[in-house]
Amino acid sequence: MPPTAMNLSESTDTDGTGIIKIDPWLEPFAPVLKRRHVSFKKWVQDINQHEGGFDQFTRSYEHFGLNVQPNGDIVYREWAPNATNASLVGDFNCWDTSAHPMKKNSFGIWEVRIPSNNGIPAIPHGSKIKISMVTPEGERIYRLPAWIKRVTQDLSNSPTYEAIFWNPPEKYFWKNKAPQKPKSLKVYEAHVGISTTEGRVGTYNEFTDNVLKRIRNMGYNAIQLMAIMEHAYYASFGYQVTSFFSISRTPEELMRLIDTAHGMGLYVLLDVVHSHACKNVLDGLNMFDGSDHCYFHEGGKGRHDLWDSRLFNYGHWEVLRFLLSNLRFYMEEYKFDGFRFDGVTSMLYIHHGMGTGFSGDYREYFGDSVDEGSVVYLMLANEMLHSLYPNIITIAEDVSGMPGLCRPVSEGGVGFDYRLAMAIPDMWIKLLKEMRDDDWNIGNICWTLTNRRHMEKNIAYAESHDQALVGDKTIAFWLMDKEMYTNMSDLTPLTSIIDRGLALHKMIRLLTHGLGGEGYLNFEGNEFGHPEWLDFPRAGNNNSYHYARRQWNVVDDDLLRYKYLNEFDKTLQHTEDKFEWLSSPQAYISLKHEDDKLIVFERGNLLWIFNFHPTNSFVDYKIGTEWAGDYKIVINTDNKRYGGHDRIDENQVYISKPEQWNGRKNYIQVSNFNAFDPYECII
Repeated sequence: MPPTAMNLSESTDTDGTGIIKIDPWLEPFAPVLKRRHVSFKKWVQDINQHEGGFDQFTRSYEHFGLNVQPNGDIVYREWAPNATNASLVGDFNCWDTSAHPMKKNSFGIWEVRIPSNNGIPAIPHGSKIKISMVTPEGERIYRLPAWIKRVTQDLSNSPTYEAIFWNPPEKYFWKNKAPQKPKSLKVYEAHVGISTTEGRVGTYNEFTDNVLKRIRNMGYNAIQLMAIMEHAYYASFGYQVTSFFSISRTPEELMRLIDTAHGMGLYVLLDVVHSHACKNVLDGLNMFDGSDHCYFHEGGKGRHDLWDSRLFNYGHWEVLRFLLSNLRFYMEEYKFDGFRFDGVTSMLYIHHGMGTGFSGDYREYFGDSVDEGSVVYLMLANEMLHSLYPNIITIAEDVSGMPGLCRPVSEGGVGFDYRLAMAIPDMWIKLLKEMRDDDWNIGNICWTLTNRRHMEKNIAYAESHDQALVGDKTIAFWLMDKEMYTNMSDLTPLTSIIDRGLALHKMIRLLTHGLGGEGYLNFEGNEFGHPEWLDFPRAGNNNSYHYARRQWNVVDDDLLRYKYLNEFDKTLQHTEDKFEWLSSPQAYISLKHEDDKLIVFERGNLLWIFNFHPTNSFVDYKIGTEWAGDYKIVINTDNKRYGGHDRIDENQVYISKPEQWNGRKNYIQVSNFNAFDPYECII
């Protein structure tokens, strides 16, 4: 049973300053923390008093929009306070604006009941509908219902979406329960549309039948699905949402995907976009009731100049109802296991992070540039979700490093479980773009990988989905693009470029996995060094789908070297299952040697050794370790299975000696390697 309103209010019975016990440097900002918490608790109190608690309030999708009653009647409700007249029109009443007029209450909510035909809904499943309204200026406007659960697009006729009444005669029957919450989160980020080798938009069923088993076999335990909420422009990567309760393509196919994933033991996370909305008028929320400010702030405050989109007014009751119910809808109707919140930095600050660098000065997080209305909304969303669904996972896409973002709301935090470690992929791409690897600063690499707030979980990743887009390059492309089309076959000589590229691709991912956070994320295809960029169909490429796909064929071809990177990534994820370093305390780095380009650290009961030197091999090298005992190799990037040279004897046992070295109580000596060679790492 979901918690009652009292359960939620009891969980908020604090002053919001508990986080100061974790970070005493927050003490000067206690008044701001208290103010945020007072605002949060006031929302909870009002919702409990006027809506019967969060459980009822966040089920408003059962009250708003079009809902079929037990007797077959259809009740349609819509919030449109600016409109002076409204009616429901569609195929079912020949688009007659006088056939089904709506009545407006004192809160600006319109309602109409369409009686059934002897128990059969009067609006047929799959038929087109709209709400027609009249503005105070006398203009008649037509809009897609804001809470509509299905929209479709006929590009041959018009790019504008059309609202569809979705009431299938047979509901989807769920077969599998959600798996246990992962202890160590390993996320496979995927875009269903590009997940086919063919130049077209892939389907949910194809993803379910062809891609899910790849993800499971690779050892990932969660999927993060992009571009699910219906959006206006395919090339937007799903980030220009028009209809928040509607999903791209068929609902039942998405249900089958999630159900099948659960049966495979995979968590499924939705990439949710509440940071902004598409500015489309005819098929979006913009100017919904003819006013500039219905769901959004009016004027400049309601517009994101860089994204060319609209910004929600999180302080309005009906907007809060809409967004919180949207989260609840995806948990209940589609049984998602959590959310990755897009654009959190944009939400947190009035400047949206544009043209602003974050130095780490705490005044940046508690000063006038912070949008406290947005902060409180995220607190409410996280508290609601975690109270109703104890096993949920929420992830924040935030580059600012706001303190407390990933601490419980009861402490004064914002309530997320994880934040994306966005500085890490930026670091790797900057190094690959601007420096030769023999000039890399080992200390700076280690600092970036470990620079995270105490007791706030991070998800590390070596490269982001944005870096796969045309105009940028993936790590594999930066390393090997000169020869990826000519020298990735085992039938061709192993050139220095390909040899170096394979080695560094593995090492960058392994180091990021071990040092970078408490979770790990990979964008689909990057695990095997996908050979081409991602370019969605657009005017600039003659609307081609040629690069809007994933070339699974190259990793499945046993003659191509992509298989080595894929096999290494698979070993990496499965080895983490055994040693659980992601859920272990942060690593202790015992060696950062700038001249030798060596990194040594301990984490997850493993000793990690990296040689990033481009030319030097090392023999008889002392490696400090806190743990006494015998050591055997767990992962060796030089193994031929991963495209290496098999220069290391993996059967060798290394016995520690009780002598302090590099600040550790013991050491082992890598004297029995054939050579501790360039671009090599072992654990």
